[in-house]
Amino acid sequence: MSRPPAPAPALAPIDDIGAWLQTFLQPGALIELSALAVCVALSWGVTLGLKHAFHPDAERSIWFGHRGIDGVLFPLLLLVLAYAARALTALWVPPAVWRVAVPALLALVVIRTGVKVLEVAFRGAAWLRPVERTLSWLAWLAAVAWITGLLPMVLAELDQITWKLGGTTMSVRTLIEGVLSASAVLIVALWISSAIEARLLRDATGESLSLRKAASNATRALLLFVGLMLALSAVGIDLTALSVLGGAIGVGIGFGLQKLAANYVSGFVILTERSLRIGDMVRLDTFEGVVADIKARYTVIRSLGGRESIVPNELLLTQRVENLSLSDPKVWQTTVVGVAYDSDVELVQRLLLQAALEQPRVLRDPAPLAALSAFGADGLEFTLGYWIADPENGQINLRSAINLRILALFREHGVEIPYPQRVLHVRPTEGGAGAAMPALAAAPQAPGH
Repeated sequence: MSRPPAPAPALAPIDDIGAWLQTFLQPGALIELSALAVCVALSWGVTLGLKHAFHPDAERSIWFGHRGIDGVLFPLLLLVLAYAARALTALWVPPAVWRVAVPALLALVVIRTGVKVLEVAFRGAAWLRPVERTLSWLAWLAAVAWITGLLPMVLAELDQITWKLGGTTMSVRTLIEGVLSASAVLIVALWISSAIEARLLRDATGESLSLRKAASNATRALLLFVGLMLALSAVGIDLTALSVLGGAIGVGIGFGLQKLAANYVSGFVILTERSLRIGDMVRLDTFEGVVADIKARYTVIRSLGGRESIVPNELLLTQRVENLSLSDPKVWQTTVVGVAYDSDVELVQRLLLQAALEQPRVLRDPAPLAALSAFGADGLEFTLGYWIADPENGQINLRSAINLRILALFREHGVEIPYPQRVLHVRPTEGGAGAAMPALAAAPQAPGH
């Protein structure tokens, strides 16, 4: 195998570091530094002006970042202006500062682009921070190798390490370039899908939110698939060989990945049918909460106590799920209270309705109802029923407030809540003891008696 010619370096190797550093003390270096300062000022001003004009309140913007200058636009503008300034100053002085500034700015653009896109696409992921650090180290090491002239020599040596992959000859350099190309394609695909998702989900509420979420997930999956195909082509993998891989994946789905595939299909069905929507109040078995997010594989349900339950989407289609917000957000609640048999029934009903209507969350239409529901063993049982329209704000807290008010009103008007009563029958013994004892009515006594 003949040795392929080494590519021409983008920058001349620095053979004498001392002589190269000496050029920074020449008057021409001051001109380059002044031009670089002007480029920084122009980029800063243009970036802040565009941010205030188009994204004044942007929190997560890839172009502008949080403060305007920590996004992609600032280093990208600075890099473009630096190239123009280098071409202009080269008419009078040989480049010295630009040999360091341009690779550093290029590395900064790569770092900012990768980090910002990953932050927006996978916000909150645990692996995000290590990936950002790795990307930063690799970009700065490549910039240093470029500045010192080591990068072309290293690439030329890596190009000599080759092997056969089918009918294709690959080298370490080809593999690295393919991985970089694949990463760039996937970053662009994630950027486009994140922009489309932000556009679709902007100002979306209620029913439209779930439908737009489904469209967003489908768009991201399509773009990532196309990006993956392009990335595999960039690496040099023959896509016709994927037909065998596709058959193997089909067999795997039929056996081991059946549940996983069912969850993904169920997630798509839930989003398209809109049987569950983000913000709905649902009850699954004994767990009750608000649908916080619907992913492709699972749904996140957050209880009113702060706990989050991750439910596979297949369970939401195959099991009984109570959706308290699907057609009508109103929920019927009841509380049961017992009073003594000699209590004024009309007064009790009036006090129960008063306790319910004093709570602003209780609906006036339909009106609450206080009914004599049963003749209990210890007293009359009344059921107070009422409607609420905001179950996501809690149900037990409202029931507790109404019960406390009922207790206060009963004590204020002298309505007795009876203690449980039991009747004891004493059988006579053989000697006749206890034969003359009557039946006793026993009841728990208050403390101290």
